Amino acid sequence: MLFVSLFVTFALLIIAFTMLLNVFTFPRLRQDEIPQTTPSVSILIPARNEASVITQTVQRHLAQDYPSYEVIVMDDKSDDGTGVIARETGLDNPKLTVIEGTAIPDGWAGKSWACHNLAQQASGDILIFTDADVLWEKTALSNLIAQMQRTDVDMLTVWSTQITKTWAERLLVPQIALVILGYLPTIMVHHSPFAAFAAANGQCMAWRREAYEAIGGHTVVANNVLDDVTLAKAAKEDSYRIRMVDGNALICARMYSDWAGVRDGLAKNVLAGYGNSVIGLVAGGVLHWLLFLFPFVMLFMDGYRLWGFLLITLALGLRALSAAFTKQRVFDALLQPLSVILMTRIAWRSIYWHYTGGPRWKGRILRRQANEGTG
Repeated sequence: MLFVSLFVTFALLIIAFTMLLNVFTFPRLRQDEIPQTTPSVSILIPARNEASVITQTVQRHLAQDYPSYEVIVMDDKSDDGTGVIARETGLDNPKLTVIEGTAIPDGWAGKSWACHNLAQQASGDILIFTDADVLWEKTALSNLIAQMQRTDVDMLTVWSTQITKTWAERLLVPQIALVILGYLPTIMVHHSPFAAFAAANGQCMAWRREAYEAIGGHTVVANNVLDDVTLAKAAKEDSYRIRMVDGNALICARMYSDWAGVRDGLAKNVLAGYGNSVIGLVAGGVLHWLLFLFPFVMLFMDGYRLWGFLLITLALGLRALSAAFTKQRVFDALLQPLSVILMTRIAWRSIYWHYTGGPRWKGRILRRQANEGTG
Protein backbone atom coordinates (compact mmCIF):
# COMPACT_ATOMS: atom_id res chain seq x y z
CA MET A 1 0.00 0.00 0.00
CA LEU A 2 2.82 2.38 0.79
CA PHE A 3 4.46 1.69 -2.57
CA VAL A 4 1.22 2.37 -4.49
CA SER A 5 0.63 5.58 -2.55
CA LEU A 6 4.15 6.78 -3.28
CA PHE A 7 3.77 5.89 -6.95
CA VAL A 8 0.50 7.82 -7.27
CA THR A 9 2.02 10.81 -5.48
CA PHE A 10 5.07 10.85 -7.73
CA ALA A 11 2.98 10.46 -10.90
CA LEU A 12 0.60 13.28 -9.95
CA LEU A 13 3.50 15.57 -9.12
CA ILE A 14 5.07 14.89 -12.53
CA ILE A 15 1.75 15.66 -14.23
CA ALA A 16 1.39 18.80 -12.13
CA PHE A 17 4.86 20.01 -13.11
CA THR A 18 4.15 19.34 -16.80
CA MET A 19 0.78 21.06 -16.67
CA LEU A 20 2.09 24.15 -14.91
CA LEU A 21 4.91 24.37 -17.44
CA ASN A 22 2.38 24.13 -20.28
CA VAL A 23 0.01 26.67 -18.78
CA PHE A 24 2.81 29.24 -18.85
CA THR A 25 4.29 28.23 -22.23
CA PHE A 26 1.41 26.93 -24.36
CA PRO A 27 0.84 29.59 -27.04
CA ARG A 28 -2.62 30.82 -28.01
CA LEU A 29 -4.03 32.30 -31.17
CA ARG A 30 -4.12 36.08 -30.78
CA GLN A 31 -6.90 38.13 -32.32
CA ASP A 32 -4.69 41.20 -32.63
CA GLU A 33 -1.95 39.41 -34.60
CA ILE A 34 -1.79 40.39 -38.28
CA PRO A 35 0.25 38.55 -40.95
CA GLN A 36 3.22 40.35 -42.49
CA THR A 37 2.47 38.91 -45.93
CA THR A 38 -0.56 37.12 -47.33
CA PRO A 39 0.42 33.90 -49.12
CA SER A 40 -2.37 32.04 -50.86
CA VAL A 41 -4.23 29.64 -48.59
CA SER A 42 -6.39 26.59 -49.30
CA ILE A 43 -8.88 25.61 -46.60
CA LEU A 44 -9.68 21.93 -47.13
CA ILE A 45 -12.78 20.36 -45.58
CA PRO A 46 -13.71 16.67 -45.92
CA ALA A 47 -17.44 16.30 -45.20
CA ARG A 48 -19.63 13.24 -45.01
CA ASN A 49 -23.21 13.53 -43.75
CA GLU A 50 -22.64 16.94 -42.18
CA ALA A 51 -25.93 18.55 -43.23
CA SER A 52 -26.63 19.77 -39.72
CA VAL A 53 -23.45 21.86 -39.52
CA ILE A 54 -22.17 22.50 -43.04
CA THR A 55 -24.14 25.74 -43.58
CA GLN A 56 -22.60 27.48 -40.57
CA THR A 57 -19.17 26.05 -41.38
CA VAL A 58 -19.16 27.34 -44.95
CA GLN A 59 -20.53 30.72 -43.90
CA ARG A 60 -17.80 31.15 -41.28
CA HIS A 61 -15.04 30.26 -43.73
CA LEU A 62 -16.31 32.55 -46.46
CA ALA A 63 -16.45 35.44 -43.95
CA GLN A 64 -12.73 35.39 -43.09
CA ASP A 65 -10.99 38.76 -43.27
CA TYR A 66 -7.89 37.26 -44.93
CA PRO A 67 -7.52 38.49 -48.54
CA SER A 68 -6.14 35.50 -50.44
CA TYR A 69 -7.75 32.12 -49.84
CA GLU A 70 -10.01 29.44 -51.26
CA VAL A 71 -12.33 26.96 -49.55
CA ILE A 72 -12.68 23.46 -50.95
CA VAL A 73 -15.31 21.14 -49.51
CA MET A 74 -15.33 17.47 -50.45
CA ASP A 75 -18.79 15.93 -50.30
CA ASP A 76 -17.72 12.39 -49.56
CA LYS A 77 -20.71 10.36 -50.76
CA SER A 78 -23.10 11.95 -48.29
CA ASP A 79 -26.69 10.77 -48.27
CA ASP A 80 -28.09 13.76 -46.38
CA GLY A 81 -27.57 16.50 -48.95
CA THR A 82 -24.32 17.87 -47.50
CA GLY A 83 -22.91 18.81 -50.91
CA VAL A 84 -26.11 20.51 -52.09
CA ILE A 85 -26.36 22.53 -48.90
CA ALA A 86 -22.71 23.59 -49.14
CA ARG A 87 -23.18 24.80 -52.72
CA GLU A 88 -26.36 26.68 -51.89
CA THR A 89 -24.67 28.31 -48.91
CA GLY A 90 -21.82 29.56 -51.10
CA LEU A 91 -24.21 31.38 -53.44
CA ASP A 92 -21.70 31.18 -56.29
CA ASN A 93 -18.98 32.73 -54.13
CA PRO A 94 -15.80 32.30 -56.20
CA LYS A 95 -13.82 31.36 -53.10
CA LEU A 96 -15.85 28.16 -52.62
CA THR A 97 -15.47 24.92 -54.54
CA VAL A 98 -17.45 21.79 -53.71
CA ILE A 99 -16.12 18.54 -55.16
CA GLU A 100 -17.42 14.99 -55.08
CA GLY A 101 -15.60 12.21 -53.28
CA THR A 102 -14.22 9.30 -55.25
CA ALA A 103 -14.09 5.58 -54.53
CA ILE A 104 -11.57 4.68 -51.82
CA PRO A 105 -8.73 2.44 -53.05
CA ASP A 106 -7.66 -0.61 -51.09
CA GLY A 107 -5.28 0.28 -48.29
CA TRP A 108 -6.71 3.72 -47.60
CA ALA A 109 -8.81 4.96 -44.70
CA GLY A 110 -11.66 7.20 -45.75
CA LYS A 111 -10.56 10.49 -44.20
CA SER A 112 -6.95 10.14 -45.35
CA TRP A 113 -8.15 9.51 -48.91
CA ALA A 114 -10.45 12.54 -48.76
CA CYS A 115 -7.65 14.79 -47.47
CA HIS A 116 -5.26 13.45 -50.10
CA ASN A 117 -7.71 14.33 -52.88
CA LEU A 118 -8.43 17.74 -51.40
CA ALA A 119 -4.71 18.50 -51.39
CA GLN A 120 -4.51 17.54 -55.06
CA GLN A 121 -7.21 20.10 -55.86
CA ALA A 122 -5.67 22.89 -53.77
CA SER A 123 -3.79 25.83 -55.28
CA GLY A 124 -2.58 27.52 -52.09
CA ASP A 125 0.92 27.87 -50.72
CA ILE A 126 -0.54 27.04 -47.30
CA LEU A 127 -2.79 23.99 -46.95
CA ILE A 128 -5.17 23.95 -43.98
CA PHE A 129 -7.02 20.74 -43.22
CA THR A 130 -10.03 21.33 -40.99
CA ASP A 131 -13.16 19.37 -40.10
CA ALA A 132 -16.71 20.21 -41.07
CA ASP A 133 -17.72 20.73 -37.44
CA VAL A 134 -15.01 23.32 -36.71
CA LEU A 135 -16.13 26.96 -36.51
CA TRP A 136 -13.75 29.85 -37.23
CA GLU A 137 -14.16 33.42 -36.06
CA LYS A 138 -13.72 36.16 -38.68
CA THR A 139 -10.07 36.89 -37.83
CA ALA A 140 -8.99 33.28 -37.20
CA LEU A 141 -7.31 32.67 -40.56
CA SER A 142 -5.33 35.90 -40.35
CA ASN A 143 -4.32 35.10 -36.77
CA LEU A 144 -3.22 31.59 -37.75
CA ILE A 145 -1.10 32.74 -40.71
CA ALA A 146 0.46 35.47 -38.56
CA GLN A 147 1.39 32.88 -35.95
CA MET A 148 2.99 30.66 -38.60
CA GLN A 149 5.03 33.56 -39.93
CA ARG A 150 6.13 34.85 -36.55
CA THR A 151 7.32 31.43 -35.39
CA ASP A 152 8.62 30.32 -38.81
CA VAL A 153 7.15 26.82 -38.64
CA ASP A 154 6.25 24.30 -41.33
CA MET A 155 3.15 22.92 -39.63
CA LEU A 156 0.89 24.67 -37.15
CA THR A 157 -1.86 22.72 -35.43
CA VAL A 158 -4.64 24.31 -33.39
CA TRP A 159 -6.28 22.68 -30.39
CA SER A 160 -9.80 23.94 -30.91
CA THR A 161 -11.80 25.31 -28.02
CA GLN A 162 -14.31 22.53 -27.41
CA ILE A 163 -18.03 23.24 -27.23
CA THR A 164 -19.57 20.80 -24.74
CA LYS A 165 -23.26 20.71 -23.85
CA THR A 166 -24.52 17.25 -22.88
CA TRP A 167 -23.31 15.41 -19.78
CA ALA A 168 -21.28 12.94 -21.87
CA GLU A 169 -19.45 15.75 -23.68
CA ARG A 170 -18.74 17.61 -20.45
CA LEU A 171 -17.36 14.54 -18.70
CA LEU A 172 -15.28 13.10 -21.52
CA VAL A 173 -14.24 15.61 -24.18
CA PRO A 174 -12.15 17.69 -21.71
CA GLN A 175 -10.09 14.57 -20.97
CA ILE A 176 -8.24 15.32 -24.21
CA ALA A 177 -7.05 18.67 -22.83
CA LEU A 178 -6.08 17.01 -19.55
CA VAL A 179 -3.83 14.58 -21.42
CA ILE A 180 -2.30 17.20 -23.71
CA LEU A 181 -1.56 19.67 -20.92
CA GLY A 182 -0.55 17.13 -18.31
CA TYR A 183 1.40 14.56 -20.30
CA LEU A 184 2.96 16.38 -23.24
CA PRO A 185 5.49 19.19 -22.61
CA THR A 186 4.85 21.85 -25.24
CA ILE A 187 8.50 22.88 -25.19
CA MET A 188 9.51 19.39 -26.31
CA VAL A 189 6.96 19.40 -29.13
CA HIS A 190 8.27 22.71 -30.40
CA HIS A 191 12.00 22.26 -29.90
CA SER A 192 12.87 18.58 -29.47
CA PRO A 193 14.04 16.69 -32.59
CA PHE A 194 12.50 13.45 -31.31
CA ALA A 195 9.37 12.24 -33.11
CA ALA A 196 8.03 10.83 -29.84
CA PHE A 197 7.20 14.42 -28.90
CA ALA A 198 5.16 15.08 -32.04
CA ALA A 199 1.49 15.96 -31.72
CA ALA A 200 -1.25 17.38 -33.91
CA ASN A 201 -5.00 17.87 -34.00
CA GLY A 202 -6.77 16.86 -37.20
CA GLN A 203 -9.46 19.47 -36.54
CA CYS A 204 -6.99 22.10 -37.74
CA MET A 205 -3.59 21.50 -39.33
CA ALA A 206 -1.91 24.20 -41.41
CA TRP A 207 1.02 23.13 -43.60
CA ARG A 208 3.49 24.91 -45.78
CA ARG A 209 2.81 23.14 -49.02
CA GLU A 210 6.43 22.26 -49.70
CA ALA A 211 6.77 20.56 -46.30
CA TYR A 212 3.51 18.64 -46.71
CA GLU A 213 4.53 17.36 -50.12
CA ALA A 214 8.10 16.61 -49.07
CA ILE A 215 7.01 14.15 -46.37
CA GLY A 216 4.59 12.45 -48.76
CA GLY A 217 1.38 14.10 -47.61
CA HIS A 218 -1.44 11.79 -46.65
CA THR A 219 0.11 8.90 -48.55
CA VAL A 220 2.23 8.24 -45.44
CA VAL A 221 -0.93 7.82 -43.34
CA ALA A 222 -3.09 6.12 -45.96
CA ASN A 223 -4.61 3.55 -43.63
CA ASN A 224 -3.91 5.23 -40.30
CA VAL A 225 -6.76 6.23 -38.00
CA LEU A 226 -4.44 8.58 -36.10
CA ASP A 227 -3.42 10.41 -39.26
CA ASP A 228 -2.81 13.80 -37.62
CA VAL A 229 -0.23 12.65 -35.06
CA THR A 230 1.47 10.37 -37.57
CA LEU A 231 1.86 13.24 -40.04
CA ALA A 232 3.38 15.36 -37.28
CA LYS A 233 5.86 12.58 -36.49
CA ALA A 234 6.81 12.31 -40.16
CA ALA A 235 7.44 16.06 -40.23
CA LYS A 236 9.68 15.88 -37.16
CA GLU A 237 11.58 12.92 -38.55
CA ASP A 238 12.39 15.00 -41.64
CA SER A 239 13.47 17.95 -39.46
CA TYR A 240 10.47 20.15 -40.24
CA ARG A 241 9.32 22.49 -37.47
CA ILE A 242 5.91 21.93 -35.92
CA ARG A 243 4.00 24.00 -33.39
CA MET A 244 0.84 23.68 -31.31
CA VAL A 245 -1.42 26.56 -30.29
CA ASP A 246 -4.60 26.84 -28.30
CA GLY A 247 -7.65 27.95 -30.28
CA ASN A 248 -8.52 30.57 -27.64
CA ALA A 249 -12.20 30.58 -28.75
CA LEU A 250 -11.15 31.82 -32.21
CA ILE A 251 -11.35 28.28 -33.56
CA CYS A 252 -13.98 26.11 -31.88
CA ALA A 253 -15.50 22.69 -32.40
CA ARG A 254 -18.32 20.58 -31.09
CA MET A 255 -17.03 17.08 -31.71
CA TYR A 256 -20.08 15.11 -30.56
CA SER A 257 -23.62 15.74 -29.37
CA ASP A 258 -24.60 12.72 -27.24
CA TRP A 259 -23.25 9.71 -25.35
CA ALA A 260 -23.24 7.41 -28.39
CA GLY A 261 -21.24 9.90 -30.40
CA VAL A 262 -18.75 10.55 -27.60
CA ARG A 263 -18.37 6.82 -26.90
CA ASP A 264 -17.76 5.81 -30.50
CA GLY A 265 -15.78 8.89 -31.45
CA LEU A 266 -13.26 8.41 -28.67
CA ALA A 267 -13.25 4.61 -29.02
CA LYS A 268 -12.15 4.82 -32.66
CA ASN A 269 -9.02 6.75 -31.68
CA VAL A 270 -8.03 5.74 -28.16
CA LEU A 271 -6.25 2.48 -29.06
CA ALA A 272 -4.33 4.18 -31.87
CA GLY A 273 -3.20 6.73 -29.29
CA TYR A 274 -1.43 3.88 -27.50
CA GLY A 275 0.29 2.69 -30.66
CA ASN A 276 -2.45 0.07 -31.24
CA SER A 277 -1.15 -1.80 -28.20
CA VAL A 278 -3.91 -3.43 -26.19
CA ILE A 279 -1.46 -3.96 -23.33
CA GLY A 280 -0.56 -0.27 -23.45
CA LEU A 281 -4.21 0.78 -23.38
CA VAL A 282 -4.98 -1.50 -20.42
CA ALA A 283 -1.91 -0.18 -18.60
CA GLY A 284 -3.07 3.37 -19.27
CA GLY A 285 -6.48 2.54 -17.84
CA VAL A 286 -4.94 1.08 -14.70
CA LEU A 287 -2.78 4.18 -14.31
CA HIS A 288 -5.79 6.49 -14.45
CA TRP A 289 -7.69 4.39 -11.92
CA LEU A 290 -4.71 4.71 -9.60
CA LEU A 291 -4.39 8.46 -10.13
CA PHE A 292 -8.05 9.44 -9.84
CA LEU A 293 -9.77 6.64 -7.90
CA PHE A 294 -7.22 5.06 -5.58
CA PRO A 295 -6.86 8.23 -3.41
CA PHE A 296 -10.54 7.81 -2.46
CA VAL A 297 -9.73 4.31 -1.18
CA MET A 298 -7.00 5.84 0.99
CA LEU A 299 -9.67 7.85 2.85
CA PHE A 300 -10.84 4.61 4.47
CA MET A 301 -7.40 3.47 5.61
CA ASP A 302 -5.85 4.30 8.94
CA GLY A 303 -2.77 6.45 8.55
CA TYR A 304 -3.55 7.33 4.91
CA ARG A 305 -6.62 9.57 5.21
CA LEU A 306 -4.87 12.94 5.09
CA TRP A 307 -2.53 11.70 2.37
CA GLY A 308 -5.50 10.51 0.34
CA PHE A 309 -7.31 13.83 0.82
CA LEU A 310 -4.27 15.74 -0.42
CA LEU A 311 -3.95 13.49 -3.47
CA ILE A 312 -7.65 13.92 -4.27
CA THR A 313 -7.24 17.68 -4.03
CA LEU A 314 -4.24 17.59 -6.34
CA ALA A 315 -5.86 15.26 -8.89
CA LEU A 316 -9.12 17.20 -9.11
CA GLY A 317 -7.17 20.45 -9.07
CA LEU A 318 -5.24 19.37 -12.17
CA ARG A 319 -8.47 18.51 -13.96
CA ALA A 320 -9.88 21.91 -12.97
CA LEU A 321 -6.75 23.75 -14.14
CA SER A 322 -6.88 22.08 -17.55
CA ALA A 323 -10.56 23.03 -17.80
CA ALA A 324 -9.88 26.66 -16.91
CA PHE A 325 -7.05 26.93 -19.42
CA THR A 326 -9.17 25.50 -22.26
CA LYS A 327 -12.33 27.45 -21.39
CA GLN A 328 -14.31 24.46 -20.06
CA ARG A 329 -16.48 24.22 -16.94
CA VAL A 330 -14.16 24.12 -13.94
CA PHE A 331 -16.66 22.53 -11.54
CA ASP A 332 -17.04 19.49 -13.83
CA ALA A 333 -13.64 18.49 -12.43
CA LEU A 334 -15.43 17.23 -9.32
CA LEU A 335 -16.81 14.37 -11.44
CA GLN A 336 -13.39 13.26 -12.68
CA PRO A 337 -13.69 9.78 -11.06
CA LEU A 338 -16.84 9.18 -13.11
CA SER A 339 -15.02 10.37 -16.23
CA VAL A 340 -12.30 7.77 -15.62
CA ILE A 341 -14.88 5.00 -15.27
CA LEU A 342 -16.58 6.05 -18.50
CA MET A 343 -13.22 6.18 -20.29
CA THR A 344 -12.67 2.58 -19.17
CA ARG A 345 -15.96 1.66 -20.84
CA ILE A 346 -14.77 3.38 -24.01
CA ALA A 347 -11.40 1.62 -23.86
CA TRP A 348 -13.05 -1.78 -23.70
CA ARG A 349 -15.18 -0.89 -26.72
CA SER A 350 -12.02 0.03 -28.61
CA ILE A 351 -10.39 -3.28 -27.65
CA TYR A 352 -13.50 -5.18 -28.77
CA TRP A 353 -13.38 -3.41 -32.12
CA HIS A 354 -9.69 -4.20 -32.41
CA TYR A 355 -10.43 -7.92 -32.33
CA THR A 356 -13.55 -7.75 -34.50
CA GLY A 357 -12.38 -6.02 -37.66
CA GLY A 358 -11.25 -2.53 -36.74
CA PRO A 359 -12.58 0.77 -35.34
CA ARG A 360 -16.04 1.89 -36.39
CA TRP A 361 -17.52 5.29 -37.05
CA LYS A 362 -20.89 6.26 -38.46
CA GLY A 363 -21.81 2.62 -38.90
CA ARG A 364 -18.74 1.54 -40.85
CA ILE A 365 -15.43 -0.16 -40.22
CA LEU A 366 -12.85 2.54 -40.90
CA ARG A 367 -10.15 0.30 -42.30
CA ARG A 368 -12.41 -1.90 -44.36
CA GLN A 369 -10.99 -2.22 -47.86
CA ALA A 370 -14.17 -1.22 -49.55
CA ASN A 371 -15.26 1.76 -51.59
CA GLU A 372 -17.15 3.67 -48.95
CA GLY A 373 -17.02 7.26 -47.74
CA THR A 374 -14.86 9.14 -45.31
CA GLY A 375 -14.08 7.33 -42.07
